[in-house]
Amino acid sequence: MEFLHVTSPDDYRAKKIYESYSSSFPEDERRDWYKFVSLFPHPTVKVISVLHETDNVGYLILWELSNFVFVEHFEVFSEFRNQKLGSKITDYLFKNHPRIILEIEPESLGEDAKRRYSFYQRNGFNLIDEMYVQPSYGEGKKSLNLWLLANYIPANVQETKDEIYDIVYH
Repeated sequence: MEFLHVTSPDDYRAKKIYESYSSSFPEDERRDWYKFVSLFPHPTVKVISVLHETDNVGYLILWELSNFVFVEHFEVFSEFRNQKLGSKITDYLFKNHPRIILEIEPESLGEDAKRRYSFYQRNGFNLIDEMYVQPSYGEGKKSLNLWLLANYIPANVQETKDEIYDIVYH
């Protein structure tokens, strides 16, 4: 498995990522194209294309913050799901980033949300905040009640959330 840092929105992988991102994530859970493109020059963001054998199988959008990495989006493309690739990607994250935080929908929102929560629990993540609110991605988009997960226990969850709000969703 290879993890390639995509540095330009002109890269064909960026276009494939955005295509899947915009069809997989609801409107309120994602950036529009122009905000997505603005991630590439950002000094703390890495858009990573995941390759398995010769296929682009998914991506990560990571924010390298003060003392943790925030996984804004993580997706295995639909045609490559159920092959344990998600677990291999989390292995990569753990080997390269000792402190990881991500947000997910509460498991009460349905079978997909319950399945995702189970996946993250099996792969070393724990619930650290059930009252987390993801700010709106922009005009006409709603803020969302989500859960915050981590592979460690932050010393101050509120400070962690404030940093995510200030840098990722500013």
